[in-house]
Amino acid sequence: MAGATGMVAAGQRAAADWGHAARVSLGLVLPGAALVLADRPELIIYAVFGSFAGMYGRADSRTLRLLHQSQGALLLLTGTVVGITLAQLDADSTTIMVAAVVFAVLGSLLADFFSLRPEGPFYGIFALGALAGMPADLGSPVRLVLIALGSAVLAVVIGLVSGGRGDPVRALVDTLRAQRMRSRRGAVVHALRYAVAVALAGSAALACGLNHVNWAIAGAAVTLAAADSRGRVRRGIHRVVGTVAGLGVTALVLAPGFSPRTLAIVVICLLFPTELFMAVNYAVALSFFTPMIMLMTELAEPIGTGELLKDRALGTMIGVLIALVVSWAVRDAESRSATPARSPAPSV
Repeated sequence: MAGATGMVAAGQRAAADWGHAARVSLGLVLPGAALVLADRPELIIYAVFGSFAGMYGRADSRTLRLLHQSQGALLLLTGTVVGITLAQLDADSTTIMVAAVVFAVLGSLLADFFSLRPEGPFYGIFALGALAGMPADLGSPVRLVLIALGSAVLAVVIGLVSGGRGDPVRALVDTLRAQRMRSRRGAVVHALRYAVAVALAGSAALACGLNHVNWAIAGAAVTLAAADSRGRVRRGIHRVVGTVAGLGVTALVLAPGFSPRTLAIVVICLLFPTELFMAVNYAVALSFFTPMIMLMTELAEPIGTGELLKDRALGTMIGVLIALVVSWAVRDAESRSATPARSPAPSV
């Protein structure tokens, strides 16, 4: 009987994972297909970052999913707007790094306050860094923002109308009250950790002569998203292993010289397995996520496979190592207090 119950529970979890991955993917399929049909595959990077709003609220019921996806979209779109603005200003790497540090602090505080899952401001930081390095002539800033905004709104709408039980208003009110009453000590310490790690990772990338500091910044930010020091070590290992595997996949996909339209279609297809495995095995998820990010970046700003892979590999290792050192040096507030300040994240 216990075995049968376990199989049923596993089946329910698998169905939930498939349903969530389908929701997130659909949020990219529609705007992505529109860009491919309009012969603007190079703009798919903006649709991708908007669609990431669908990643939030994975295990939430419908009403709470709406709340958390809207809050996640706020972080994503803020990072997107800042990144687009920096690109239009032709900001240098140092300016981008400073902007990322400021965003990391504020984004970390908001993500903690909102109790977002996935944790932390990683996707917003990633959007800021990646889009800040895009060419200024891809399109008008308003159009680029509208692409991201439209994708984010679509993702939130899909999350609202898709399956899942609704919550009474009372449950929503209780969630908002719990956010206001959470301890702020852990959130401030974690924001400080983000600031130090992002600043050091970006500086190290500049010192190593990397042309794209966003990979190092992203590597540091995603490693710190785990709830505790042990989780950050595990997340860092998964980040490196998954990135290396994903870079191999990227090289294989770019080798035949596919057209931009075909590469954009590959980007759209890679989001489903990325999100399907995200809560199961982070390294496996990254083996799909990495080529998706690399391909959409290459579509927007072709720089050559060799430089693209080198910057991503070295940047990731620099960011992960620095994040682990900072995690050890800036200890969790909960380790010095009897009351945990941050709720634990699911192990990924």
